[in-house]
Amino acid sequence: MNSLLRFAGPRNVEIVDVPSPVLLPGQVRVRTLYSGISAGTEMTAYRGTNPYLTSEWDPEVRLFRGSTSQSSLAYPLDGWGYSEVGRVVEVAPTADGSPIPGAPVFGDLVWGIWGHRAEGVLDAANLRGHTLPAGLDPLAASFVRVGAIALNGVLAADLGVGTTVAIFGQGVIGLLATRLAVLNGATVIAIDGVASRREQALAWGATTALEPGEQLPYRIRELTNGDGADVAIELSGNYHALHDATRAVGADGTVVASGFYQGDATPLRLGEEFHHNRIQILASQIGSAPARLRARWDVPRLQRVIVEALADGRVDAAALVTHRYDIADAADAYAMLDTDAARALQVVLEFP
Repeated sequence: MNSLLRFAGPRNVEIVDVPSPVLLPGQVRVRTLYSGISAGTEMTAYRGTNPYLTSEWDPEVRLFRGSTSQSSLAYPLDGWGYSEVGRVVEVAPTADGSPIPGAPVFGDLVWGIWGHRAEGVLDAANLRGHTLPAGLDPLAASFVRVGAIALNGVLAADLGVGTTVAIFGQGVIGLLATRLAVLNGATVIAIDGVASRREQALAWGATTALEPGEQLPYRIRELTNGDGADVAIELSGNYHALHDATRAVGADGTVVASGFYQGDATPLRLGEEFHHNRIQILASQIGSAPARLRARWDVPRLQRVIVEALADGRVDAAALVTHRYDIADAADAYAMLDTDAARALQVVLEFP
């Protein structure tokens, strides 16, 4: 049997056993070690606010059709999660017996996306390049996907030596973005309401760490000779923070909106600084690299770069794990993130 996590309804988590599927030719079975919880995207499914639950996404015209009985998702939702690490425990030969170049073999540790479940069954071809380098902590490898999200935002911000970036939200992805921005040579001003997260941002190379508030844009002007930040990256998914980001940058500045925003954008005002300073807002989403880089960058490359940074120690992601829960206690993990998220950075589910 294969235990998996199910959202039976809003704020209703169950662990259910389902039969383990038989492998088809060219597939592998991966026994899960760790599965990281996304405190952004996953919580929208947990709370029932994800737009796919109430709207239909049309991939051809790339529009949501609004409220419809034909929504893309419906409860129960099985096996959410996109930050898994495990060991290959079974390999099925391909139909013609030929090897798949770069695919994992029996015993390999791999990272990938198969959701919060004890076993993942995947096409071996989809795990090409996903074998962990020797010496890489499997716990750290659970950060590959969230690290790619952070790197995508940093690439969209076009950072480098001499650039000042204000990074809003110092949760897991925000802290990873802070570290990557520092590695790119940028001066980072980190913004978060939680003192421990500001301290971590400073430890990871941010020059300054500030609390949000009415005086924030003036404080950023003081730190930048009156110019404002060159660019801001917003990673909290909070409209108040997105609005503050438009005030943090100077004239002709750029705001990279990397958060997953929910509901009406009432706090966001576009008639003041956004309009008068000609601010550009760019959406960054893990589905593809920034437009100007797509000839050379794609999602696999984003992920490879993060694996390399984890393996050589430039990014010590495992240090961000604050809570570990046995999969049997997953309901407690989600309840904590729902009611007291400031206590946590990365929450990881462990599988016996």
